[in-house]
Amino acid sequence: MKYIVCENPGSFKLKEKSKPLKGEGEAILSIKKIGICGTDLHAYKGNQAFFTYPRILGHELAAEVIEIDENDKNVKVGDKVIVMPYISCGHCIACRNRKTNCCTNIKVFGVHIDGGMQEQISVPINLLIPANKLSYSEMAITEPLAIGAHAIRRAQIQADEYIVVIGCGPIGIGIMKLAQIAGAKVIAMDIDAGRLNYAKDKIGVDHAVTAVETAAEIIEQLTKGAMATAVFDATGNKEALEKGINFMAHGGRYILVGLSKGKIEFEHPAIHAKETTIICSRNATLEDFETVIAILRKGEFPVDSFITHNVGFTEMIQQFENWLDPGNSVIKAIVNF
Repeated sequence: MKYIVCENPGSFKLKEKSKPLKGEGEAILSIKKIGICGTDLHAYKGNQAFFTYPRILGHELAAEVIEIDENDKNVKVGDKVIVMPYISCGHCIACRNRKTNCCTNIKVFGVHIDGGMQEQISVPINLLIPANKLSYSEMAITEPLAIGAHAIRRAQIQADEYIVVIGCGPIGIGIMKLAQIAGAKVIAMDIDAGRLNYAKDKIGVDHAVTAVETAAEIIEQLTKGAMATAVFDATGNKEALEKGINFMAHGGRYILVGLSKGKIEFEHPAIHAKETTIICSRNATLEDFETVIAILRKGEFPVDSFITHNVGFTEMIQQFENWLDPGNSVIKAIVNF
């Protein structure tokens, strides 16, 4: 069977190997679609944290079961399944406290271990999430939306509060829409006019603000002087991370969803005066996946406009470089098998 491996930064290779064998407690899946995310792009560029090469990428997986034993989940051959890509140990302090998303020994498909950029994979049954009522496209975007759902839950978003979401990439857009569904008033921020227009026109955010020097003053006006009670960073950009605190109200929350490899610095008086709550949000849990699946089943997320690029599996190598160019207006690229 065919698979694609990222051998080194900037280098993909199409290769072949034997089909996987089903181990005890595992299922064999046929991969149907894979979403390309920021992690994949960063890995290709060589600036992804917690990463080693060579690596088979891919953790936003839509699949069909082609071999499975009888199981407690009642998943059968032919069923559609999403793969929970976070493998947790089940016994560390985080797992015991139901925070499997930040397990001390976590392994993520396509990051710490090989992922789904292959025609078939063998996966532990306990990582399968049944999704027969979703399309394969909906399934392929469930994981990034679950990251947004986790951030919303961590922030305890309330109806009618003003929030700022910095970064109109896939994660940021997911946060915006899910916050809207929770009843928040959403201010989108980015440096890219096209992405801001998407957030305004397709997501329906209340306001779209360009990340300029006067952005804090604009947000102050929009919130009638109060600023935002919750600010989300979905960029992972050092400069953006350090400036986000300026948009937050006194007594507010700053939720860091994007991941930066380096140090970030805040002026202590600035964050202390506001009694800032800084919250890191990592990955997602089964509860977050189930939240997103319910939203997708209701048709509350604009899937068709969110997926901007579709390519075939063997075409991915030639197309991947284009997805790094902001001028190509990529929001979510999908690889089809």
